[in-house]
Amino acid sequence: MGIILEVVAPVFAIIAMGFVTAKRNWINEAGFRGLNDFCFSLAAPALLFAGGTAGHVGAGPAAFAFFTGALILFGAALLIARRGLGQPFGEAGFFALNASYGNTVMMGLPLVAAAYGQAGLAILVGILALHSLVLLGLATIVAEIGINAHAPWRRVLRASLGGMARNPIVMSLLLAMVVSQLGIPVPAALRRMLELLGGALPPAALFVLGGGLAAFDPKRAGGEAALLVLLKLLAMPALVWGCCRLFGLGPLETAVAVTAAAMPTGANAFLLARRYGGDTGGSGAVVLISTLLSIGTLALLLGWFRDG
Repeated sequence: MGIILEVVAPVFAIIAMGFVTAKRNWINEAGFRGLNDFCFSLAAPALLFAGGTAGHVGAGPAAFAFFTGALILFGAALLIARRGLGQPFGEAGFFALNASYGNTVMMGLPLVAAAYGQAGLAILVGILALHSLVLLGLATIVAEIGINAHAPWRRVLRASLGGMARNPIVMSLLLAMVVSQLGIPVPAALRRMLELLGGALPPAALFVLGGGLAAFDPKRAGGEAALLVLLKLLAMPALVWGCCRLFGLGPLETAVAVTAAAMPTGANAFLLARRYGGDTGGSGAVVLISTLLSIGTLALLLGWFRDG
């Protein structure tokens, strides 16, 4: 119970505040959109660049275990959607993305920081450095192939890379990797500014997430949504945990990687589906339901790692 009150309850209380605020229209859609732009265009890139240039011990093995599990699940979900559910190739890609792409920024950052401190956050940054690039990029490629079955591979690759280049979170992480690899020092004043700006992300992002969930319709949930929630909240962390054990990761690296894997489906999966004309109602329902159910699953998971 202590872990719920200490870490999980405050996080979901802020999400609930955003949900109620949006439902009652205390802040209109334009206000939430502006706050969302601030989070993704300024606060998140600042926090991730500051963390990415501070060094991340253990990030490499943790990221390898995380993406091994994520890609296994993505491939399995793609097969389930194609052969089991009879979905077109592009639509199956969105199904696989919903099963494997977690809300590692809006929920992962504040939860990991609260549960595991700066050491855990540094490991998570190593995962985030490739999270959107790999999973959103892969789903984009699948969608482009589905739409342009006979298009040249260069066109598909160009569209995928262009989408990643316009993502400020991806670009801030790539820039941080370059700065770290080249050993370029970050001036103390600049680092302090980035930390102050990035410090606004956790509460603001959680509040915006709550406001965004208010727009999703749980009535769209059906058998496919239930399957996706099970894949994301149970199969994904189980696979990553197995990979961590297989690769011999330490307790902290394992805890961060599995916690990141246990995040509910991220809203970017819904946004990508909307961009390509996929089942946005079903994707939105998965985001909403997985987020609500993750209150319990994350509390159990964090309690297990804390007590272990």
